[in-house]
Amino acid sequence: MPQRLQTRTEAETAAAVALAAQRLAAGELVAFPTETVYGLGARADDADAVVKIFAAKGRPSDHPLIVHVADAASALAFAAELPPVARRLMDAFWPGPLSLVVPRRADVAAAAAGGQSSVGLRCPAHPVAQALLRAAAAAGVPGVAAPSANRFGRVSPTRAAHVIDEFADLADLPVLDGGDCELGIESAIVDCTRGYPVLLRPGCLGAAQIEAAAGEPLRSRDEQAPRASGTLEAHYAPRAKVRLMDRQQIQTALQVLHGSLPAGKAARAAAPGLTLAVYSRGPRPASQPGVLWRTMPADAGAAAHELFGVLRELDDALVQLIWVEQPPSEPAWDGVRDRLQRASAA
Repeated sequence: MPQRLQTRTEAETAAAVALAAQRLAAGELVAFPTETVYGLGARADDADAVVKIFAAKGRPSDHPLIVHVADAASALAFAAELPPVARRLMDAFWPGPLSLVVPRRADVAAAAAGGQSSVGLRCPAHPVAQALLRAAAAAGVPGVAAPSANRFGRVSPTRAAHVIDEFADLADLPVLDGGDCELGIESAIVDCTRGYPVLLRPGCLGAAQIEAAAGEPLRSRDEQAPRASGTLEAHYAPRAKVRLMDRQQIQTALQVLHGSLPAGKAARAAAPGLTLAVYSRGPRPASQPGVLWRTMPADAGAAAHELFGVLRELDDALVQLIWVEQPPSEPAWDGVRDRLQRASAA
């Protein structure tokens, strides 16, 4: 079982961060919190250490990782250059939930970059992550490559317990417990390698916010875009099959389901054979035998905060099918919509 390192007090945090920084400097793995999700980290300048991330996750080695750094100045350890638009976005949003893809120095982080000539960089805002990155830098670690701390393609973790459950077989993995992640979905990713900004993955930062700071419009991802974390068609998936439906489709399907059950069977459907869960903003039906219902928040930020936790909870309930109401089309929901579309494609 991984080792949980508490950070509830200043003394606990100092001891936990010191141990984790030592492990990173030695080329070992460490799980740590950010404001988005928990990451599984290794020193980004050590190919042998980075390989351990790919092995633990079951992640293809050509699928790039994001390198976490303590501040904008630290980005220069990995970036061949910082294009002007990247600097503007760093100034506006670092530390925070924005990853930037920039040209990579040829002599560093090739394994973390999945062999590409570009590298994704982020400066997280979580205080435990910041403390870890500063301590690691003092120990000679210029940056920490860290995808989400889960098996490849599965639901991202937003609390330490999720990481411990996910990697129960990694007995020597230190997990810095920084509490529940504030935002709950991964960072937005912007490609800054082509002279104009390209949104590769939405997050909690809205496109309008990013465009205002960039001083120019965001372009959409195209075939020339570099590979980036979390952009595969199928990703973020629970074990249960996710199906996206509109509210009327869910209500109609529930009526058909319950109408098709013979008398007496509906009453027994909530027993051990439970197979269906619903995650919806709509009104909860008065009678829903055999259905596990979770209400989706009407606020996009609240929905993002709880999304991965709810999917994990429903998996733990051993449901086989999750019907999810389509998020609204408003830009504030772009990040949540992206994660659910990829989860349903698995």
